[in-house]
Amino acid sequence: MNWRHARFAGFRPAPKAFSYCPEPRTIGSFAKGQQLVSRNFLFAGELVEGPSLSIWAITTPSSAFLREQHGFAWLDDLVAVGDNAARNIAQQWIFEWINIFGAGKGPGWGPGLTGRRLIQLCSNAEFILHGLDAKNTRKIFRTLGRQTDFLSKRWRVARPGLHRFEALSGLIYAGLSLKGRENVLASAVRGIAAECQKHIGKDGGIPTRSPEELMAVFTLLTWVRNALIENKHKVDDRITDALHRMAPTLRGLRLGDGTLVRFHGGGRGMQGQLDQSLADAQIKDGTADQKIMGFERMATGRLVVITDCAAPPATGVSQKAHASTLAFEMSSGRRPMIVNCGAGHRFGSDWTRAGRKTAAHNTLQIENTSSAKFSANDDPSSEEIIDGPDKVTCNRASDLSGVWLVATHNGYARSHGMIHERRLFISADGREVAGEDKLSPSGEIPAPLFGRTVIDTPALGASYVIHFHMHPDIVPSLDLDGQAVSLTLKSGEVWVFRQNGGLLALQDSAFLDRSHIKPRATKQIVVSARAVDYNGQITWNFLRAADGGRNTRDLVIDDPAL
Repeated sequence: MNWRHARFAGFRPAPKAFSYCPEPRTIGSFAKGQQLVSRNFLFAGELVEGPSLSIWAITTPSSAFLREQHGFAWLDDLVAVGDNAARNIAQQWIFEWINIFGAGKGPGWGPGLTGRRLIQLCSNAEFILHGLDAKNTRKIFRTLGRQTDFLSKRWRVARPGLHRFEALSGLIYAGLSLKGRENVLASAVRGIAAECQKHIGKDGGIPTRSPEELMAVFTLLTWVRNALIENKHKVDDRITDALHRMAPTLRGLRLGDGTLVRFHGGGRGMQGQLDQSLADAQIKDGTADQKIMGFERMATGRLVVITDCAAPPATGVSQKAHASTLAFEMSSGRRPMIVNCGAGHRFGSDWTRAGRKTAAHNTLQIENTSSAKFSANDDPSSEEIIDGPDKVTCNRASDLSGVWLVATHNGYARSHGMIHERRLFISADGREVAGEDKLSPSGEIPAPLFGRTVIDTPALGASYVIHFHMHPDIVPSLDLDGQAVSLTLKSGEVWVFRQNGGLLALQDSAFLDRSHIKPRATKQIVVSARAVDYNGQITWNFLRAADGGRNTRDLVIDDPAL
């Protein structure tokens, strides 16, 4: 149906000019732009080298790679280079896309991708049109008109959430920018306002519970609002209200370095994007700390701990969800310390599945089993959570000594007959994080099931482990004859981890981040034990043993992504 509507969309007269050229809201990478000029294509974590090839002649290694091709975000990188060579390449690739796919063929005609592409084309119109003759200029306007008409018919079939927001945002940009397509604007604004009311909760969250996706939606709404204001159009109150709900939530989901926590398919976000979006929105509401889209934020001194205290997203919106209930991330100052492995969809199907498991998160796991069960499919991007915790409790309190959090989930009740309870405490001075992980009978599983688990294991009881994955910048070492782990931060701070009730080990781990071509090697602290008669308990703590001296404030910027 997308192909059919794209074909029919070509019969309307094409727009002939721009009535408004929106400023580009994103800044491309000069380095990536130079790579593109050299025909090195780095999309979705995959690098394809083709010195003599067009972007449309290469073999795409993954569906994520293909979406980035057809989303045209690479235009920003070529604009960042800005010379004639970069402009010529951008124009060449756009005309090749029009010749190959412009009549409705190929995978780029989903409503979300079309909306994303329209935003790029409208925002970078001056760069694209510079130096073109009348014939080629007409080609550009013809494809803009076709894509606009296609979106006006198909945005409603886009998947609810980010894809639909992308489709509607692209349609609004086109309605504001193109002479002759003003008629699509009013319905598109009504549509995106209705999506804000329906899709964005009272707490400023979204059903997928992905912090990075929330940031992407917030960014699109900010662009739309500012574009409407610049053109003297009234902004629907539902859009403004949604932005005011979302801003405190996004601030609450940031670690000390300003990046987002890595849960439910989301990464830390593009460097500077959230700061820019919050600045563009001009919303000065504070930072949320309790029940932030199902997360709890505990912050004292220079310490930030953010914990997933809700059930995984429901079936239908869980294609990227993780089995991360009661997992946490932690930073000291602007240094991330304990982080989840992250989303692996940039690195192939094996990493996609691995990154979603409980073992890839900083929480407790029983018998190498995740707390949520995933459907089986050849395409991991379509595997949803079909069973998992459906009862998650959370209570918090604070006093002069610090902040306390007690949370439980029943993700192992049906499979192992146990409830996981996690207690967390952070001291008022931000120098200590103490935790207790406890297993207790759920009352849902008869004793014989636990007996079978005992028979199947080499020792009495059911095995369980607690994972603490470290950021790659952390330098760990075993101390006190293997009874403690020292963690040295780049700032010079030293933290010491100790535990009671299990066996301590330092093991290999992986850090999955889109800014790197391959997963980065790192380490994890693993504490293992066995539950007997449905009961188990491990206590642990992180204690700051040494400040960073003159570097305690950690003001030196050394992130290579900058």
